[in-house]
Amino acid sequence: MTSDDDPSRNELAEDRTILANERTFGSWMRTSLACVAIGVGFKGLFPTMTPEWVPRAIATGFLCLSVIVIVAAERRASAVYKRMEAHVVIAARGINLRLFAWLVSLGALGLTIAIWTVPIG
Repeated sequence: MTSDDDPSRNELAEDRTILANERTFGSWMRTSLACVAIGVGFKGLFPTMTPEWVPRAIATGFLCLSVIVIVAAERRASAVYKRMEAHVVIAARGINLRLFAWLVSLGALGLTIAIWTVPIG
């Protein structure tokens, strides 16, 4: 017997799942940003490597991986949000997750363009 102000155990369990989903999305976002850092760092650490396209290609691979990771994380997190309903907590909106995914993706694309157009050395 609970009042309207007293959430049930099931409602609290859904809230915990929503919060866990947000933490998981944050972890995947950090992984995606780490891929960006590795890609840029690799390009920066090996400017004299020959042929010139090798460090660029490796950096591009990490930047593409970052896009794959963040898009997959956004889709998975959004799918969880569609199945859950927040009761006590204020859940992140799906549009915010999509915005983060787009911003990371656009940043990775910009860095990829810069890597291939800026002269090495």
